[in-house]
Amino acid sequence: MEIYQLRTFLAVARLGHLTRAAEQLHLTQPAVSKQVKALEQELGVLLFERQPTGMVLTNEGRALFPLAERTLFDAMELLNHARVLRGEVAGDVVIGTVIDPDTIRLGSFLGALLAYFPKVQARLQHGISGWVLERVRTGEIDGGFYIGPVIDPEVTSLPMRTLQYVVIAPPEWSERLQQADWAAIAAMPWIGTPAHSSQHRLVRTMFAERGLSVTPVIEADQEASMVSLVRTGVGLATMRDDLAREAQQRGEVCIWPGTVQDCPLSFIYKTTRRDDVLVAACRKALAEVWPAD
Repeated sequence: MEIYQLRTFLAVARLGHLTRAAEQLHLTQPAVSKQVKALEQELGVLLFERQPTGMVLTNEGRALFPLAERTLFDAMELLNHARVLRGEVAGDVVIGTVIDPDTIRLGSFLGALLAYFPKVQARLQHGISGWVLERVRTGEIDGGFYIGPVIDPEVTSLPMRTLQYVVIAPPEWSERLQQADWAAIAAMPWIGTPAHSSQHRLVRTMFAERGLSVTPVIEADQEASMVSLVRTGVGLATMRDDLAREAQQRGEVCIWPGTVQDCPLSFIYKTTRRDDVLVAACRKALAEVWPAD
């Protein structure tokens, strides 16, 4: 039994599709199918059933899945410790990024990573927080930056800083905002954000805590677009306090004085990969750039 066969089995089981697993593993679909069949022959059981919707685990496959996870983890841990003993940490690490590079100190982080581990090659994939979290869970990326609280026991978060968010509105709404309460703010038109974004969760939570909700009139996924929509009178939005203050100074928005919402920024990775040398390399670089208080 080969390590790559276990990795392929787990990828197909999690994604439920040969093509998606092939994309994640950087293999062709026939190669993935061949590895699955080879593992089935070696184990002597059928692991998957082909259905119109994709690949579904058999009863035997479901029973073997957690053992395959532990076996692969132990095998990778053995290889990683051997690399450490040889004084060699090398390989590709895929990192998910969010918001702007300066806020997450991306340049300094990558510089520290390269300085400590010159044989590690970092590849970046940019997205929203929910996207990063989901791909950390599935193993498509090794780790990433995330905005918001992490309550998933399968994911470990390393706190970096606390971001503050405020509610912004068109500048001509300044007078009506001064006296507005939470109910009045909730009743106004809002600019929505994607369901998996940190701002979507922030807005939903802060109004739900008060028994309220908002109805978006349009959706935007970039802060520059949100400022433009707010400036032209489309509706309200949340924005990082530092960016909102700058936009207010330029006369593009006004800020509702009713709240400042805290939101943690962290680096996340799958808990079972804590001893992975590439994840450990990221942690060391992060500690250099974001030292603990």
